[in-house]
Amino acid sequence: MRVVVDRDLCQGHGVCESEAPAVFSVSKKGELSVRDERPDEDLRAAVEQAVKFCPTHALSIADD
Repeated sequence: MRVVVDRDLCQGHGVCESEAPAVFSVSKKGELSVRDERPDEDLRAAVEQAVKFCPTHALSIADD
C-alpha cells in the first residue's frame, strides 16, 4: 500500500492526522506531511478512514 496525496486539492484540514496520526501530520500552517508513504498493512483501516473522510478528497491509496 502507498499513500497518494493530491497537493493541489489538500487544504490542510487535518482530518487525516486525526484518523491516522502515525501516517499523517499537519502543521499549524496547514501543511501536510506524510510520515510514512508506505505504511504497514496493520494501518490500512486507519488510512482508509483518512481517505474516506478527507473533505477535499486529496488522499488515495495505491496498491503496488
